[in-house]
Amino acid sequence: MRAFRLLKLCFLLIAISIFPTSKTIASDNIETAGDIIQVLIPGIAYGTTFYLDDPEGRTQFYKSFGTTLAATYVLKYAINAERPNGGDHSFPSGHTSAAFQGAAFIHKRYGISYGVTAYLGAAFVGYSRVEADKHYVGDVIAGAAIGIISSFYFTEPYKGVNITPTHGNGTYGIKVSKNF
Repeated sequence: MRAFRLLKLCFLLIAISIFPTSKTIASDNIETAGDIIQVLIPGIAYGTTFYLDDPEGRTQFYKSFGTTLAATYVLKYAINAERPNGGDHSFPSGHTSAAFQGAAFIHKRYGISYGVTAYLGAAFVGYSRVEADKHYVGDVIAGAAIGIISSFYFTEPYKGVNITPTHGNGTYGIKVSKNF
């Protein structure tokens, strides 16, 4: 469980480091932090599979990451939407799809308590892309959906235990399930 504490600490340190003081520096720092976090989240997700000696999780990561990458770039080149700054291939956001793939993998494989921090980082990546005029909000939402869907499709809970929040008919709770 030390790996999970380290994961939370990494995201906390990144969050603290992205609060600059001037507007111009802030914009540049936001974009740079988003670029770093976009790689860091899936990198931590992948690295965790080694730390926990989880080859099954690693295979699931490969499938979800590959699917995310393929879907994102097929759509980018098929649609070829113009970016807010005038560039090409805006839809969907690749930075956001990669970040949310890693966050959703952490959530689905190792639990929501570890995934929350990763989701916050992934949301920041999406924000950074809009802030830098690289994407529209719709591009970011589509990228997030691609990353989440691919991870949820290919990933099973670690050691068969799944803890998920539930709600319905005015009630809220936690559902715990185990695969045998």
